[in-house]
Amino acid sequence: MRRIIIAAVAAIVLMAFVPQKKTTIFIIGDSTAAKKDLSTGSPERGWGMALQCYFDDAFITVDNHAVNGRSSRSFINEGRWDKVLSLMKPGDYVIIQFGHNDEKPQETRHTDPGSTFDYNLAKFVRETREKGGIPILMNPVVRRNYTLTLPKGEDEALRDTKFGDAPKTIEGDTLVDTHGLYAVAPRDVAMRMNCYFIDANKITHDLETSLGKEGSKKLHMWYKPDEHPGVPGGRQDNTHYNIYGAHQVASLFADALCEEIPLLSKYRTHDNPCKMEH
Repeated sequence: MRRIIIAAVAAIVLMAFVPQKKTTIFIIGDSTAAKKDLSTGSPERGWGMALQCYFDDAFITVDNHAVNGRSSRSFINEGRWDKVLSLMKPGDYVIIQFGHNDEKPQETRHTDPGSTFDYNLAKFVRETREKGGIPILMNPVVRRNYTLTLPKGEDEALRDTKFGDAPKTIEGDTLVDTHGLYAVAPRDVAMRMNCYFIDANKITHDLETSLGKEGSKKLHMWYKPDEHPGVPGGRQDNTHYNIYGAHQVASLFADALCEEIPLLSKYRTHDNPCKMEH
């Protein structure tokens, strides 16, 4: 009996020193989630850069593969999806969020909701499951668009414009949708494929409108000249987030993920020292 007790105690001690298997949350998407070049001192951040701060990194690793300017089509055609598949383990999660660039007219990026866009989203879901992973579809975050029409120009080109170069627009008091059916398609695919779905469009719409027309600027790369050393010429960018905005959105998404997938809630952190450092 003594030997049995000693062996049991030894087994418990050994288990305490065996590292637990980490679960990875992969992110695939566009510039609103993507990693940014921090060497320039710019405060631009994708929400995916901040998500790790809201999950215990002893158990959850956030691996952000979102890239500026990518659509569901170009992400696949450039081999970026194949790379994520090669890294995926059974039990890992994949957050899938496209739409901003699928809307663009270039042949290398454009897809149509209800057709090619849905096909690509379904491909991500199906192939994630084939690897034993768990897909999570998100629709695109809103742009801070208080005009009746979206100003012409590429989202990515906004990085090269200064505050005074922005088109002169008159803003109303109502946030106007710019995504149309691209915000609807991910929900439709999720319903058809019985897949987890996070309504990122509604979450960010509610966040922007709760802050109002002026207050919502503080979420984005909206700076007057010399207001921030990393953006000396200023910028009027209603698409991309700054540090504060990325963390506000990431925190809300972490809450939504835990509500949709309660298993993740035990790894949710609230007082994280990295909160405003990334």
